[in-house]
Amino acid sequence: MRICVINPNTAAAMTDVIAAAARSVAAADTEIVAVTNPMGPESIESHYDEALAVPGVLQVISAMEATAPADGYLLACFGDPGLDAAREVAGAPVIGIAEAAMHVASLLGRSFSVVTTLSRTIGRARDLGTLYGLDARCAGYHACEIPVLELETNPDTLDILTDACREALESDGSDAIVLGCAGMADLAARIGDKIGAPVIDGVAAGTLLLQSMATLNLFTGTASGEFAKPLPKRYTGGLEAFGSA
Repeated sequence: MRICVINPNTAAAMTDVIAAAARSVAAADTEIVAVTNPMGPESIESHYDEALAVPGVLQVISAMEATAPADGYLLACFGDPGLDAAREVAGAPVIGIAEAAMHVASLLGRSFSVVTTLSRTIGRARDLGTLYGLDARCAGYHACEIPVLELETNPDTLDILTDACREALESDGSDAIVLGCAGMADLAARIGDKIGAPVIDGVAAGTLLLQSMATLNLFTGTASGEFAKPLPKRYTGGLEAFGSA
């Protein structure tokens, strides 16, 4: 079984963190192929960043589908950038880490809280909670105010994030924490030990969900036509390579 874990930003160091999180939970016979976006922003912290990350994500999936298709694709950014478009071009299930983490968290208690990076990203996280039908299960959205690229370099990241998670649990009265950034993937277990509550990393959760879906031989449904392959058409300018005659 092969699962492709895509880092939608261009920071290779973050891809290493993501790959380690995925491999830590994957079965012995599951190969994790970790790929860094070949184009786009070095971190995703705005709608603008997210929009410009999507072409590279689709390029990665299309290239793999043409050469060595995976049994599942994981979008390792909490904004789940390009998720619907990715499902149109992939022949295997595609999951976003926010989607995976929120759904898993909803099984662990009455409610969960999301702790993400910057306050400006909370709106997108809240939109995803609504999209995934989990408004009633998410008790609150919080930010630790550490930029994505500083998660690995700030010596106080673990302490700051732990405090933010503990405060979210107390203020929301929630039962679990969802970490709102793939760059936090290596901290979930340590934070959980410190606060005494389940802390869900979407990379690990998404990897196991995709592994289970592949085992069950499940695939994206196209009966309605919405997730069928895109209609062939010509694209122009810098997107010319994304079109088809």
